[in-house]
Amino acid sequence: MIEVENLYKQFNGQPVLKGISTTFEKGKTSMIIGQSGSGKTVLLKCLLGLHIPEEGIISFDGRKHTELSVKDHRQLRQEIGMVFQGGALYDSLTVEENIMFPLKMFADQPFKQMRERVNFVLNRVNLDDVNKKFPAELSGGMQKRVAIARAIVMNPRYLFCDEPNSGLDPNTATVIDNLIQEITKEYDIITVINSHDMNSVMEIGEKIIFLKDGVKAWEGTNKEIFKTENEAVVKFVYSSNLFKKVREAYLNETK
Repeated sequence: MIEVENLYKQFNGQPVLKGISTTFEKGKTSMIIGQSGSGKTVLLKCLLGLHIPEEGIISFDGRKHTELSVKDHRQLRQEIGMVFQGGALYDSLTVEENIMFPLKMFADQPFKQMRERVNFVLNRVNLDDVNKKFPAELSGGMQKRVAIARAIVMNPRYLFCDEPNSGLDPNTATVIDNLIQEITKEYDIITVINSHDMNSVMEIGEKIIFLKDGVKAWEGTNKEIFKTENEAVVKFVYSSNLFKKVREAYLNETK
């Protein structure tokens, strides 16, 4: 479990996170949502250790981030997989080389063993025979799947995704959503997703944290979000007529 306790973060004297407390559990896809400037990206970067909060505690299965030694930080880093918004693949490296990059950095394994692991994760994301291709030769959806393969190649305990569906068409976005949720269940990992995509929230948001002006304004599941009377959540999530109709239909069915 990842535990966040009373987290504060500011930049140039301006508070961005204001006392965030929450937990992220194994085997669940957790979503962080909110308008631009709400603090969700800063929260994700704090979880990754890219930003150091002024106050508060982040614990990874009981290990407090601020109390870890350099060696322990390195160990924790090996347990984290990250899917970046644009995929962040190296254009000059092949698919195999991109996925193998974390193994070369952290794992002390023979090349043959690393290649076997690369082939395993490529097969897991339903990509075969693309080892020698370069990212530019792949579609956007295939690039995202390569990014997911790279994120899980170290068999992480924690998976973080920043807008994994950015730039994808709805059908491909659904494929990526399903893949992330399947991997979360299959490997019983903690998955945290920063997203603007309300389709993703409704489909795989087993836990949803809604931030507003740096404050956790609401949290619940994708089923509970249909019933909430929280004005800020309703305004944000149900701004489109489609989601308004879905919510109305759900509420009518549950009366």
